[in-house]
Amino acid sequence: MAIRWSQYRNKGFRDELIGPRGRPWPAADHVARYLRSLKDSEIDERRTAADLAIRAMGVTFTVYNQDGGAIDRAWPFDIIPRIIEKKEWSRIEEGLKQRVQALNLFIDDIYNEQRIIRDGIFPAELLETSTNYRPQCRHISPRFKVWAHICGSDLVRDKDGTLYVLEDNLRVPSGVSYMMENRLVMKRVFPELFEQVSIEPVDNYPSQLYDMLASLSPRPGDSPEIVVLTPGIYNSAYFEHAYLAQQMGAELVQGSDLVVGEGDKVYMRAVEGLRQVDVIYRRVDDLFLDPEAFNPESTLGVPGLMRAWKAGHVALANAPGAGMADDKVVYAFVPKMIRYYLDADPIVDNVPTYLCMNPDERSYVLANLDQLVVKPANESGGYGMLVGPHASVQERAKMARQIRRNPRNYVAQPTLSLSTTPTLVGHGVEPRHVDLRPFILSGKTIQTTTGGLTRVALKKGSLVVNSSQGGGSKDTWIVDAEEK
Repeated sequence: MAIRWSQYRNKGFRDELIGPRGRPWPAADHVARYLRSLKDSEIDERRTAADLAIRAMGVTFTVYNQDGGAIDRAWPFDIIPRIIEKKEWSRIEEGLKQRVQALNLFIDDIYNEQRIIRDGIFPAELLETSTNYRPQCRHISPRFKVWAHICGSDLVRDKDGTLYVLEDNLRVPSGVSYMMENRLVMKRVFPELFEQVSIEPVDNYPSQLYDMLASLSPRPGDSPEIVVLTPGIYNSAYFEHAYLAQQMGAELVQGSDLVVGEGDKVYMRAVEGLRQVDVIYRRVDDLFLDPEAFNPESTLGVPGLMRAWKAGHVALANAPGAGMADDKVVYAFVPKMIRYYLDADPIVDNVPTYLCMNPDERSYVLANLDQLVVKPANESGGYGMLVGPHASVQERAKMARQIRRNPRNYVAQPTLSLSTTPTLVGHGVEPRHVDLRPFILSGKTIQTTTGGLTRVALKKGSLVVNSSQGGGSKDTWIVDAEEK
């Protein structure tokens, strides 16, 4: 027998599938027993089937090398699912909705009345030094006062079982297409499990995304013109842009396909002529959206797009300027935002965070670099990060110099004992660290995906789950433990 749970060792960490006494958690019991019944050859067959399905579906991601070149690679996927009990998920979902509601209220406040600054809850200097604050967005309030229509919040679990929000992604969060493709692969590999276990679906996301985008349309009607704006085929998330456009029945466009015409309205160039565009799901960063308003050398955006948005003739999701709340320094204030705007305590809390801009906290961080994780405020993908316990003396010294040079740009957090989940290694299983990125849609209402994208650090002992740095993914199953 290939998988022997009695031999599965996971000392010092909370496991998502196997409990502390070597027995599966209740929601994972049926799946664990089924996996235990498989022979080596059967596991190999299913692993091969998953690899072939991923290649046949063309599921890829892009890795950039030091020379600026791009390499497309097949999506790294592990066939043992990550399982979350439905009752726990209901609480997480409530916490995510609470969080994104507060974040949108904060962004709208920052670009308008700035009450949170006047009331002394949020420091004005953070706004002045934010690289993602856009003065061009002042005195604008999008429909429903929602700026971050699509949010991907990364969740991690510590060794005591506590779940935390590690960071929020509100600019152009990616990964949802991989969540959906993971599910399609698993249905091909384990069709029998989907008959035996009640697993919450994820395939309704494209229709939810479409409905949310349609609700933003400035023109009344049943069929708004929605487009997905991509930087092009060389973008690392191009697969996702094309996938979502196809699933929604929307046009996939580049900046050159759009034009701002008479009356500051946006039009798409089509065979039959110009067609007015109502909603743009943009996957282009702020600074490249409109050369008139931002980077004048950008060829990725549309001249005059900001004028059209300000005039209310087109909706942009996510709204320009939403990245203000993407800042990891701003992240530290989210619990205060929830209390300030919603008069409630956070349902899912932050990881304790030290701000290097504060002298006392900076001194503590510099004295304890060997125990902390240090992150730059606005990097993503795990770049620029220092994992203190795994870093060399030279790496810690370099980080100390960077912190002293620009303390505003760095935060530090305790090195969490991230939860693990069994992952195929050879013919057996070993624990690997995971996080979870659910996606929250905000428009007239707020909806979340059932589960999300589980990312797994495929390297033994690694805490870095990003695919660009050797990570992979798993399907995430929300299962009712009470069902038999």
